[in-house]
Amino acid sequence: MDKVETIFLDIASALVAWLQSLGLSAGWADFILLIVQFVCIVTIVTLNVIILIWMERKVSGFIQLRYGPNRLGPWGCFQTIADAIKLLTKEDIIPSRTDKLIFRTAPILFITISIMLYLVIPMGEGMQIVDLNIGVFYFISVGSLGTIALLMAGWGSNNKWSLLGAMRSVAQMISYEIPLAFSLMGIVMIAGSLRLSDIVAAQNNVWFVLLQPVAFITYFIAATAELNRGPFDMPEAEQELTAGAYTEYTGMRWALFFLAEYTNLVAVSAMASTMFFGGWQGPILPSWLWIIIKTYVMMFIFMWMKWTFPRIRMDHLMSFSWKVLIPVSLANILVTGVGLHLFK
Repeated sequence: MDKVETIFLDIASALVAWLQSLGLSAGWADFILLIVQFVCIVTIVTLNVIILIWMERKVSGFIQLRYGPNRLGPWGCFQTIADAIKLLTKEDIIPSRTDKLIFRTAPILFITISIMLYLVIPMGEGMQIVDLNIGVFYFISVGSLGTIALLMAGWGSNNKWSLLGAMRSVAQMISYEIPLAFSLMGIVMIAGSLRLSDIVAAQNNVWFVLLQPVAFITYFIAATAELNRGPFDMPEAEQELTAGAYTEYTGMRWALFFLAEYTNLVAVSAMASTMFFGGWQGPILPSWLWIIIKTYVMMFIFMWMKWTFPRIRMDHLMSFSWKVLIPVSLANILVTGVGLHLFK
C-alpha cells in the first residue's frame, strides 16, 4: 500500500477507536464511520461532476468540430461552476396540480440511490467502504431502484409528457437491466465469488476483458441504455417528449437529476473497471490512481459513443435488448460454464 491508502485506513481506525473511547459500542462506532464515509463520497462525487460536465462539453465540442466552453476561466473550466451558481439561484417552481410529496421526493431519492452504489466499489487496495460478500448483487439490485425515482418524477409532475417519458425510461431500464446482470455472471463464475475484492484479486494474471470480451460488449451497451445516454437517450427525445420525466423540474431539483445521471456514469464506469480491467491493480502507480485512470477512460468512451452515433427508434431499442443482448448474454454464460467444466 502507498501513503494515501495507509492514511485512509489509519484515519478510519483512529475514528473508530476514538468513538469507542467515548463509550460507544463497536457496532455504533462502525455505523458512524459508515455515515462519515458516505458524506465524504457525496462531497467527492459533487466535485467530480463539475469536472465531468466540463469534460463532456469539451469532448462533444471536439467531435462536432467546435471549441466548447472557452470563455470563462482557462479553457472554459469555470463554466460549470457558473452554471451551478445559476441553478442554485433559480426560482424553484412547483406546478399547482402536482403531487407535491412525490414531486419533491423523487430527485432526492434518485441521487441517494446513485450514491449508494459507491459503498461496495473498491477505490484502491483496502479503500472500500463495505466489502460485501454479495457486492455484485448489491450493485445490480440498488441500481435498479432508480426506476422507481424516475416513475415518481413522471407521475408526480401531473404532466402527460413527463409520464410518457418516465414510462419510456422505466421500460428501457428494466429491459436492459437483464442483459447487464447476465453479462456479469460469467465473471462471477470464473472468480467464484460475488465479492468485488475477490474479483479484483482473481485478475492478478489476466484481465477478465480478455476472457469475457462478449460480456464486456454486452455490459457496455446495456449500461449505456441503463444510463439513458445517447444513442439510447429516448426518454429525453426533445422532438417527442421535451425533457421526459424532468419537464416540470426547475433549479436545483432538476440539477439533482442531472447530478445523479453523472453519478451513475462514474459508478458504472468504476464497476466496468473493477469487473473487466483489473480494478485498482497496475504497475508502479498507486492503486487508487489506477482505478481513477481506468474509470475516466471508460467515461471518455461513454461520452465518445454519445456524441458519435444518432439516436435510434424506441421499438428498435427495445427489440435489440430482448432479441439480441439477452440471448447473447445467456449464450455467454453457457459457453463460460462449459469452458470452466472442460478446463478445471
